[in-house]
Amino acid sequence: MKLIVCVKQVIDPEAPPASFMIDSSNNQAMLPGVPPVIDPYGEYAVEAALRVKDTQGGNITAISLGANLLREVIKKPLAMGADELVLLEDETLTDGDSWTTACALAAAIKKIGEYDIILCGRESSDTNAGQVGSAIAELLGLPGVTLARKIEVSDSKAKVERVTADGYETIEVSLPAVITVSNEIGEPRYPTIKGIMAAKKKEPLIWKSADLGLEPSQAGAAGRRSQVTRLFQPVHEGKCEMIEGDTPEEAAVSLAQKLREAKAI
Repeated sequence: MKLIVCVKQVIDPEAPPASFMIDSSNNQAMLPGVPPVIDPYGEYAVEAALRVKDTQGGNITAISLGANLLREVIKKPLAMGADELVLLEDETLTDGDSWTTACALAAAIKKIGEYDIILCGRESSDTNAGQVGSAIAELLGLPGVTLARKIEVSDSKAKVERVTADGYETIEVSLPAVITVSNEIGEPRYPTIKGIMAAKKKEPLIWKSADLGLEPSQAGAAGRRSQVTRLFQPVHEGKCEMIEGDTPEEAAVSLAQKLREAKAI
């Protein structure tokens, strides 16, 4: 079983909101002094791949796109149990949107050549767009299933329990296929000491834009089909007014009048 997992290095979504800063020059969020992490949904996708490998055997290749990727962060899939790591580490591939990201990942998957299941997180914690997995399926001409909470593989088919608003539905899909994984699949396993030490020794394969055969119009900022016009931190304001009265009854009447004026009752 050949499994490919797409993961992403992101700013830590668990950091306190007050520590985030907005770079208005390029509409990007920053988190000074806080190291990045693997996107949590990407970790769920790695866990899903490991569960398939546990039952079916096979090989897991993790792919990540970015520039100046921190090795101690981006090697986490290897520490968890993935076999190989491919980094699309090129400045020309960054600052794109969901479309250009999917184009680069699809090109890398074509270059790898052999795959049965391609797994992605349901969305990334920095944009929450949830588009890349489905776009990869479209670009590769493969069936795609989103929001998986359970995956069982047999006879060149995958039976997927897919999360819905009312519960879940079971879908059977022929392989190869693209599946996006939701957090309902269960907590990702912790890397073992043995896995961490093995990951430190294993060097990733690094591909540049030229290695993928992408046209300039398909890569990074030059290929964007959408633009962020404004990124901002919302301002939450609260107002408190004390209701007074000589007796509790008078205070209650005053409160009722205020609520009526505010059309709350």
